[in-house]
Amino acid sequence: MASAGTAPPPPANLRRIVAASLIGTTIEWYDFFLYGSAAALVFNKLFFPDSDPLVGTLLSFLTYAVGFAARPLGALVFGHYGDRLGRKKLLVLSLLLMGGATFAIGLLPTHATVGAAAPVLLTSLRLVQGFALGGEWGGAVLLVSEHGDAERRGFWASWPQTGAPAGQLLATGVLSLLTATLSDDAFVSWGWRIPFLLSGVLVIVGLWIRLSVDESPVFKEALAQAEARKAVRSDEPEKLPLVSVLRHHWRDVLVAMGARMAENISYYVITAFILVYATTSAGVSKQTALNAVLIASAVHFAVIPAWGALSDRIGRRPVYLLGAAGVGLWMFPFFSLIDTGRFGNLVLAVTVGLVLHGAMYAPQAAFFSEMFATRMRYSGASIGAQFASVAAGAPAPLIATALLSDYGSSTPIALYVIGAAVLTLIAVGAAKETRHRDLAEVEESTGERPAAAPAADARTA
Repeated sequence: MASAGTAPPPPANLRRIVAASLIGTTIEWYDFFLYGSAAALVFNKLFFPDSDPLVGTLLSFLTYAVGFAARPLGALVFGHYGDRLGRKKLLVLSLLLMGGATFAIGLLPTHATVGAAAPVLLTSLRLVQGFALGGEWGGAVLLVSEHGDAERRGFWASWPQTGAPAGQLLATGVLSLLTATLSDDAFVSWGWRIPFLLSGVLVIVGLWIRLSVDESPVFKEALAQAEARKAVRSDEPEKLPLVSVLRHHWRDVLVAMGARMAENISYYVITAFILVYATTSAGVSKQTALNAVLIASAVHFAVIPAWGALSDRIGRRPVYLLGAAGVGLWMFPFFSLIDTGRFGNLVLAVTVGLVLHGAMYAPQAAFFSEMFATRMRYSGASIGAQFASVAAGAPAPLIATALLSDYGSSTPIALYVIGAAVLTLIAVGAAKETRHRDLAEVEESTGERPAAAPAADARTA
């Protein structure tokens, strides 16, 4: 149920808002995943050529992980200004930063040209990517969540989440096409640069669409209420969003971080580490591995809105718990299927893994949005999501590769993902159901009521 003054926009307008969020997240995830795929396929040769092949892969994944280290900083900066200035302005900035850094990677000199400066430049641009993505996710999902109503929020808010598989699909598709049409020497020499340079074109399209949407009405109402309180209590400074989050929503931040563990770790093991494991341990060609991820990503894209719609009917928690338990139980069959070296089994392993992952990822946008008050929602959702990524997604391919190098077996890697699934089950199991919450009324849980609101407590369902 929408609050007074924040009625849901017409369907056509909502679809435009969803499209603006989706195309932006698709471009940003395209940029981010393109780096991950290139780290597994060519960066070890181009930027760390003096290392053993598996050690070189570890080093290239280390630069991949560095991007995650910048995400919390992006979450703090973008969250702060997104809660103060609005969601739209910060989303435009995040898109420009991510696209610019990715385009610049396509122009980088390699180790053979500039020596040790090459990996330093690569790492610097990776930091910019991580900083931008740390601010992108929260703003994109909030823009949709705050325009819609509670009845179908899980469905509509899940569409920006499809930007991840869409970006993966686009990045993997471009790389797959290039590896299929170019020789190995040509791809390593210059072909790998093409998908990075294409990012410049995609950013122009994304900006054109993203600049056409309006600011969130829920945010506008909350901003007006804050201005009214400030006029009444002019001597009382407004609290920083970060301070308010840590004071009023610290439990929700911990729940969000725990919820991200299985979702984040399983995703990067299934989509990034798979390119290493399938080619080195299962004897599968990189083209075959890329094609399997490509097919599975298309299915992933299709099932995310369905999981989001289901969360509107039965709740965010049941769907999320199903996904976490499913991913944990699937890990041993996942690696067993890949070990056969058969393409059909490889596709089945990755597809089922991503379908189960989607059960966590789809309700996540609405679930996290419904936890926090409007003037601290960007900060709260971004901090909970991105701080967890440092411990989850950032080291996941690195840890999986190191476990494979040390033990020569997939068993420790499967146990690693299962452990993350247990943490997520505990965190989400301890959370409250949020699907009936009115986003405008979550403000009241902080004790900061609108100036004209009655003193009676009116908590949300």
